[in-house]
Amino acid sequence: MKTPARLQPLLDEGLIDEVLRQLMSGKEAKVYVVRCGDEMRAAKVYKEAEQRSFRQAVDYTENRKVKNSRAARAMAKGTRYGREMQEAAWQSAEVDALRRLAAAGVRVPRPGHFLDGVLLMELVTDAEGHAAPRLNDLQFDEAEAIAHHDRLIQEVLRMLGAGVVHGDLSEFNVLMAADGPVIIDLPQAVDAAGNNHAQRMLLRDVANLRDFFGRFAPALLATRYGPEIWDLYSRGVPLQTAVLTGHYTPPQRATDVQGVLREIADASAEDAARRLRMGLA
Repeated sequence: MKTPARLQPLLDEGLIDEVLRQLMSGKEAKVYVVRCGDEMRAAKVYKEAEQRSFRQAVDYTENRKVKNSRAARAMAKGTRYGREMQEAAWQSAEVDALRRLAAAGVRVPRPGHFLDGVLLMELVTDAEGHAAPRLNDLQFDEAEAIAHHDRLIQEVLRMLGAGVVHGDLSEFNVLMAADGPVIIDLPQAVDAAGNNHAQRMLLRDVANLRDFFGRFAPALLATRYGPEIWDLYSRGVPLQTAVLTGHYTPPQRATDVQGVLREIADASAEDAARRLRMGLA
């Protein structure tokens, strides 16, 4: 095929030897199958900001750290340089997340070179060596659905243990590889401790998995892994050794009887004082 302009620099640098075909086009990027020597890899070409259809980016970029103070100031002011830096930060976020998660043992594509908005990474394949399909293109029996759901819940738990929340996890960004599910598409990944939306995003990620696999295994629809996982995380329970049940009951707060009585007494005193001032006592 004709080499896309964005991939030409990688050919010139000798990072890839041939562009074979386009694999997919999503809301954030286009992915191509490329040859690097004897190995097939995926080349993810990020779309420019005005071409992306991904919304609510401000929720995902909240509290992202920028090492360069000049860039941070420019991003805050919204200057042209700042917008360029913000775009670069958005693109490099996936590289950082993939490396962080791979080190934590999460099954994600292994990242390679990152050059001019193009990420070279592992081409995830099925048992026949073909590009792995996405979950939404597959059907499962009940046992398979439960097994894959359990595997992905453990991956979510492992991700959170590494301080990362995917933020957009669903059947559309999980590939079914020969060795099981592989989580992809992480430029919007957020820091669990530094983003105020992290809890909401994790609950939504887990609910998406529950709803998808619940089509094949209805018993999963009654599970509450999301609240259970976040409760463990918020209480500082070591997630590496956590045993999940899929059940969660919010803790019952004990009623502060003395506090209620004090509030009643204060209200009565205020009412008595008001009546006294009005000559009604």
